[in-house]
Amino acid sequence: MGSLKTKLEIENTIHVQRAIARITQQQLADAIGVTRATIVALEKGNYNPSLDLAFRLALHFNMDIGQLFRVKGDRDE
Repeated sequence: MGSLKTKLEIENTIHVQRAIARITQQQLADAIGVTRATIVALEKGNYNPSLDLAFRLALHFNMDIGQLFRVKGDRDE
């Protein structure tokens, strides 16, 4: 078992899911109750979401959190 870094780098597929759903960043932000700037930061990887926000995003896209978010470099599936 490896050691964890101080801060995990999280990857996500929010931009892909938005494209599939054909919604804008603003529409997603409005649907889950955050600002567009939050969606931009998430998509760029500049912000790791709270657990609450991660669940809201996953529920919005009707998927498991693990399908939407993963630790960068973690390829175990």
